[in-house]
Amino acid sequence: MRQFITAIIILVTFISCGTQNKSIRNSDEKTPETVFTMIDSIQKKFDEIAERDSVNFKKNPKFVSSKSISNINHNAWNELLQQYVSEEGLVDYAGLKEDSQKLLFYLYDLRENPPTDYWTRKEKLAFWINAYNAMTIDLILESYPARKGIKNIRNPWKQSRWKIGETVYNLDTIEHEILRNMNEPRIHFAINCASFSCPPLLNEAFTAEKLEQQLTNVTKDFINDSKRNTITKDALEISKIFKWFTKDFTKNGSLIDFLNQYSTIKINQDADIDYKDYDWSLNEQ
Repeated sequence: MRQFITAIIILVTFISCGTQNKSIRNSDEKTPETVFTMIDSIQKKFDEIAERDSVNFKKNPKFVSSKSISNINHNAWNELLQQYVSEEGLVDYAGLKEDSQKLLFYLYDLRENPPTDYWTRKEKLAFWINAYNAMTIDLILESYPARKGIKNIRNPWKQSRWKIGETVYNLDTIEHEILRNMNEPRIHFAINCASFSCPPLLNEAFTAEKLEQQLTNVTKDFINDSKRNTITKDALEISKIFKWFTKDFTKNGSLIDFLNQYSTIKINQDADIDYKDYDWSLNEQ
C-alpha cells in the first residue's frame, strides 16, 4: 500500500512540477532537489493524515478507516471444502493431498491478513474457526496416509507451525486462548479435530455474514445426531465434548439448559447424564 501511495506521490509531484515556473523546469540542478523535497513533504502529509485517522477512529467509531475492514475472504477455503468434504463431514484426504497447494495458498493468505482490533467479533470468529480447521487438515496431510488419525501424530495440538501475522500458533492456542475466550460455546461444534466423534467438518467456510446461522445449524446437527449423542427426556448418553468443556456450556444455566436450546427432545432437568467413548479414528471418506 505504501509503495502504491509513493507512486502516486511521484506522479502528482512531476505533474505539479510541470506547472511550476520556467526557472524550475529549465534548471537541471534544482529540479531533482525540488522534486524530492516535494515528495518528502507530501509523504509527511500522508503520514500525518494516517496517524490522525487512526486516532479519530478510536475516538469516534463512526469514523471510517480501512483498518476496520477485514481484508481476508475465505473463498479459496470454501472451494476446497465444497470439493473434498461431503455433506456428512467426511473428508477426501487423498484428493486434498493432491491439491494441497491450494490449501497452502489459503494458509499463506491467513498469515498475511491477521485480525486487527478493528475487525468485528464475527469476522474474528470466522477467521479463527476457519484457521483452526484448515490447520488441522494441513497437519493430517503432512503424514497421510502413513499415519491415519490425529492421535497418531506426536503432540498434534501443541505443534507451533502456523504463522499468523508475526505470531506462530498451534491448535491449542487458537482453541483455548482465542476462541474459548470469545464467549461463544458453539465454537465447539464448528472446529474439527479430524476424528469421527468430533462434530462433522462443515463443507463450507464460515463467514461473518452467515456466522450466526452456521453456528446454530452445526450445534443443532451435532446435538441431535444419534451417532454421537443419545438423548431421551430422562437419560442422556452424550459426547465427552460436553464433559471436557462443561464450563463453556454452563455460563448461563445448566448443561441441560444449553442442550434444550437445540435438542428436538425436551430434556428433564433431573435427567441422568453419561458420556460416550470418544472415537478418534480419522474422519475420511
